[in-house]
Amino acid sequence: MFEEEENSLFLVVINHEEQYSIWPKEREVPKGWEAEGKVGTRQKCLEHIEKVWTDMRPLSLRKSTEEAENHKNSD
Repeated sequence: MFEEEENSLFLVVINHEEQYSIWPKEREVPKGWEAEGKVGTRQKCLEHIEKVWTDMRPLSLRKSTEEAENHKNSD
């Protein structure tokens, strides 16, 4: 089974919080996620995610942190 998985194709998927994952290409992408554009082996997709997902915080947390810092700096 592991060898079969190594040869399978995966999609890189992203959710509304800009969190990344991989999903088997032959399966329907689950609700709340969309294909990001990268298709490849499991390893290639994970390498892509490692390059592009540089801030692991969810988008909502990044925005609230940014707003708090902007508010603090405007005082």
